[in-house]
Amino acid sequence: MSERKVIVIKIGSSTLVNDEGVLDREYLSELADKVVMLRSAGWSPVIVSSGSIACALPILGYSKRPADMPSLQAAASVGTNILFGGYNEEFSRKGLLISTVLLTRATTSNRDSYLCARDTLLRLLELGVVPVVNENDTISVDQIKFGDNDTLAALVSCLIKADLCVLFSDIDGLYTANPNNDPTATLIPRVEKVTPEIMALADGVGSSVGSGGMITKLRAARVLMVAGISMLICHGRKLESLDAIAEGKPVGTLFDMGGKRHEITPRKLWIALGNTVKGSVFVDDGAAHALLERGSSLLPVGMTHVEGKFEVGDVIDIKDQAGRTLARGLAGATSDEAELACGWSQERIGANSLLRDLARRPMVHRDELVVFD
Repeated sequence: MSERKVIVIKIGSSTLVNDEGVLDREYLSELADKVVMLRSAGWSPVIVSSGSIACALPILGYSKRPADMPSLQAAASVGTNILFGGYNEEFSRKGLLISTVLLTRATTSNRDSYLCARDTLLRLLELGVVPVVNENDTISVDQIKFGDNDTLAALVSCLIKADLCVLFSDIDGLYTANPNNDPTATLIPRVEKVTPEIMALADGVGSSVGSGGMITKLRAARVLMVAGISMLICHGRKLESLDAIAEGKPVGTLFDMGGKRHEITPRKLWIALGNTVKGSVFVDDGAAHALLERGSSLLPVGMTHVEGKFEVGDVIDIKDQAGRTLARGLAGATSDEAELACGWSQERIGANSLLRDLARRPMVHRDELVVFD
C-alpha cells in the first residue's frame, strides 16, 4: 500500500446520468475499465460520487430537482440504492470489489470519528477494495442546502493524504473565460496559486441536477494547496483523461503548489472546508504580514472593518484591503464587538467596560486559523 499512489476521483451528477436522467451504465462500465487500468499503473483509486438524488428524480416523477428539503432527502434515500447498485454491478463485472462509504461533515469536526473514517478508508485500499464515497444526503441537511461533493472530495483527499484529487467537470478545465459564451477563451493548463483573479474566472452551477460548479472546485483547490495535495480539473465524459494521468501526460487544469505536504488538523480542515462563512474582517498590511509570515493570531489592532453578522465561534474570512481572502478561522468575538474594536490595542480594549472580555483573547486564535496564501 505504501508504494502505491492514491488518487481521489470525484464524479458529478451531470456526468453520471444521461439526458433522460437515468444512471448511465455504459459510462460506469467504461469507468470500471479505467479503474482497472489505474490499479495496474500503481494507483489506488477512491471514487467520490454524486448522483444519489439525480438517480431518483425520474423514478419519483420529478421533472427537475425539487427545492424543499424533505423531497431532496427522500430522493437521496431512494437514489442511493440505485447509484451504488449500479457501481456494484458494473465494477464487479470487471473483477472490482467496491464499498459504500457515507460520510457527513461532522466526521471532520470530531477527532475520533475523523481517525476512524481515515483508518477504514486506508484499510479498504490495503484490501484492494475501491471505496465509493458520498455524503449521507438523507440526514446531512447542510450538504444538500449548501454543500457539494467537490468539497467532500477535498475532505477525503486530506483525510487519507492522497497524491492527487481529480474533479470531473462538464468542461475540459479552467478557462480564461466561459468557453460557452466567449470563443476566445483558452484553457489554463496549470495554476500554482488560487488568486482573486483565478476565483473570478469561476462560473455558476453547470447543470440542473448538480449542486456544485467551478467556484466549488476552486475553493477545493485552495484547501488542497494548503494541504500540499495536487488537484486536477478535467472533462468527466472524456475518460481518456485517466489514461493521461497514468502516463504522466498533461491534461485539463492542474493545481499544483510544488511545495511540501502540510498537516491539517481535523478542526482546521472543518474550518477550511465549511460552507458556513458568516462574515469577514478586513486587516491592514501589518496584520496580513503577521498572519502569512509569522503564523500569528489575529488581534483587533490589525483590523480595519467588518462585513456581515456573526457570533463567537462562527466561521469568518480574513481579507486584505483588496478584498483577497487570506485566511479563515473561528471568530473570538461577535461582529458588533469586532466592529467597535477595529484598530484598538489590547490595552485600550481592556480599559473599555463593553469590550473588556475581548482583551483576554484574540479575534481569531492561530490554532483555529487556516491560512490560504
